[in-house]
Amino acid sequence: MKELLIGNAALARGLYEAGCAVISSYPGTPSTEITEEFAKFSDAYCEWAPNEKVAMETAFGASLRGKRSVCCMKHVGLNVAADPLFTMSYTGVNAGMVICVADDPGMHSSQNEQDSRHYAVAAKVPMLEPADSQEALDFAKIAFELSEQFDTPVFIKMCTRVAHSQSIVEKGERIEVTREYVKNPQKYIMAPANAIKRHPLVEERTQKLTAYAETSPLNRIEEGNGSYDFGIITSSTSYQYVKEVFGDSVSVLKLGMVNPLPVQLIKDFAAKVGTVYVIEELDPIIETHCKINGVKVIGKEKFSLLGEFSQKTIAQAFDLPAKESVGTDTAVPVRPPMMCAGCPHRGMYYVLAKNKITVLGDIGCYTLGSMPPLNALDMTLCMGASVSGLHGYNKAGGTDTENKTVCVIGDSTFMHSGVTGLINIAYNQSNSTVIILDNSITGMTGHQQNPTTGYNIKGDPAGKVNLEALCYSIGINSVRVVDPYNLEECEKVLKEELAKNEPSVIISRRPCVLLKYVKPKKPLSVNPDKCRGCKRCMKFGCPAISFREGHAVVDNTLCIGCGVCAGLCPFDAFEKEGE
Repeated sequence: MKELLIGNAALARGLYEAGCAVISSYPGTPSTEITEEFAKFSDAYCEWAPNEKVAMETAFGASLRGKRSVCCMKHVGLNVAADPLFTMSYTGVNAGMVICVADDPGMHSSQNEQDSRHYAVAAKVPMLEPADSQEALDFAKIAFELSEQFDTPVFIKMCTRVAHSQSIVEKGERIEVTREYVKNPQKYIMAPANAIKRHPLVEERTQKLTAYAETSPLNRIEEGNGSYDFGIITSSTSYQYVKEVFGDSVSVLKLGMVNPLPVQLIKDFAAKVGTVYVIEELDPIIETHCKINGVKVIGKEKFSLLGEFSQKTIAQAFDLPAKESVGTDTAVPVRPPMMCAGCPHRGMYYVLAKNKITVLGDIGCYTLGSMPPLNALDMTLCMGASVSGLHGYNKAGGTDTENKTVCVIGDSTFMHSGVTGLINIAYNQSNSTVIILDNSITGMTGHQQNPTTGYNIKGDPAGKVNLEALCYSIGINSVRVVDPYNLEECEKVLKEELAKNEPSVIISRRPCVLLKYVKPKKPLSVNPDKCRGCKRCMKFGCPAISFREGHAVVDNTLCIGCGVCAGLCPFDAFEKEGE
C-alpha cells in the first residue's frame, strides 16, 4: 500500500515493520514526530524519557533482553547521550538497536549546527542517511539487519528537510524478532579488563563494515549521459538538490551509508568522471575521507560550511541558472519570533525586566523572552545550563550578584537536566534563586508530556513528579509557587527570595494557553477615551496589543482574555468585551 508520508512518519513506519518492540526518546525538533508516529502502533512499547541519555540506556536494555529497540533525538540531544554511546560501541548489542538522530542545518529550531556524522566516526558506529521518505522506511529495516549482523548499534541520520518533507512510500508488513538473552560478562560488563579486549573487535568490525560499504546497495553510482565532464559525490538532501539541478546529465555517487565510507568505490567513481565535486551540508566529512585516501576532490572551497543548501545554491555554485519556483518573487512579511498572546511566561519576564534582574536562560519556548521589548535574558547555552550556570555565576560574583540574578528553566527541561544543577546548588549552598517556569507541558516541540504532567506519551495516566516535594527533598528549604498572571504577587515573591541568604526556588505555574483544556476567556478591548497613550502596555510585548492613532488596540482574534494588561494599565483602559 502506498501513502504520502513525511520522512519522520516513514521512518517510524519502517522501524515498526522491522519489528521494533521498544522505543524511548526525548522530544527535540526535528526528530519529535518519529516517536509520536510510532506511538500510534498499539503492539509496541513507546515512551518519552526524561532525557536522551536515559532514552539510549533504555533502548540498550531492551536490546540486551532480546527485543529490537530504538531511541530518537535531535543532534544536540546526542551530546547528552554520548556517554552510553561510546561504550555501547564496545559492548555491541543483542537484538538490533537503532539510534535515530536528526540534524538541523540552518538552525530552524536549534542552538547550533553540529554535524552528527562526527559522532558516528568517533564512536566507530555505522551511520545510514536517507534522502527521502521511502529511503527512511527502507533504511530502518536495513539498520536493524546491520545491527545484528555486525553486533553494533546503528545510526540513522535525518535532517530537517528529509524529516519534514513528504514523498510516496510503499508500506509493508511487520515482522517479529526476538533473540535469546545469554549472560556474557566479558561482552557486557565494561570493566577495564573486559573493555580492553573489546576494542580490537570494534576495529575489526569497522574493517568489515567498510568492506560492506564497497558493495552495499546503500551506496550507488548513477551514470550520467555525459553532458558534463565531472562527477558528484553526495548524500541526503544534497543529493536531491543535485538531481534537481543536473537531472541525469552528470554522474553521481549517492552515499546512503556515510560511516564507514567506502574507499575503492570512491576511487573507481573518480577514475571514470575526471573532476570530482563533493556536495555535503555542514562539515567536510566525505571530502576529508576522499582526500585522506588519495582522491582529489573539490568541496568546501566551493560549497559553504554554513547552513542548508538548496537547488538555488547548488546551481549558483556551478554558475547555472536556477529553476524558478512558484511565488519566488512574492515578498513575504517577516514575522519576528515571540511568545504567544497570553503566554504564562511573559508575566514573570516582565517582572524580571522591570526589576533589572540578570537572567540566565535555558532551552525552550521561554527562550523567546530574550526578544524585544522584554529583552529579559542574558544567556542561553544548553539544556539545564541555566541552573548550573547560575551557581557558578553567583559563586564567582558573591554578594555582588546574589540578590539580582536568577535563572529560568521550564518544567520539562528541569526534569531533563536542570535537577542535577539544583542538587549542586543545594549541596554546595550557593545563594541562588531558581525560577521553574511550569507550563505543564513540553511546549517548544509541540506539547509532549513529561514526568511532571502525570500522563504518558499515549495520554494515559502515569507517574507524576511533584516539583515542590522534589525541591524540598534535595535540600531546598524555600520553595514558593506563584501565578505569572499576578504581576504583583510575582514581584513580591521575587524580591523576598532574592533577599534571602539561602538557595531558593520559585515555581511560576500556569498551563500553556495552547493546551486543549485551557479555555480562553472573552478578549479585552481598549476604551480609547481612557487610554492616554503612555505605551506602558506595549512594554509587556503581547502580540495581541498594538498602538494605532495615539492609543492601544487589542486584536480580539489573538487575545485570550488573560487580563494581565488590565493590571498594567494605570488608567483602566482595558475592558472586557460587553462591559
